Amino acid sequence: MNADSRVSVDDIGQTILEKIKVHAQEDASSISLDTPLADLGIHSLELTEIIFDVEDEFNIEVEMNTAEAWESLETVRDIVAAVCELVDAKS
Repeated sequence: MNADSRVSVDDIGQTILEKIKVHAQEDASSISLDTPLADLGIHSLELTEIIFDVEDEFNIEVEMNTAEAWESLETVRDIVAAVCELVDAKS
């Protein structure tokens, strides 16, 4: 994202971390951008809820189904990067 963007990468990362922490089975305080998604214990329905929350928060559309999300995204940082790309494309 560029310096003129309304939402910073840090803001996006923090927002996504907070949304993930609500659904994670792992101790939420230990979740970081480098935490593997597989370690979070998030089920497909919860992942779908997180995606909907992120779409609403950033006014974007995530065009992937839950299975594709698990296959293509490995860490929380991957989700942040994907959302940043969508936010950038929108602006």
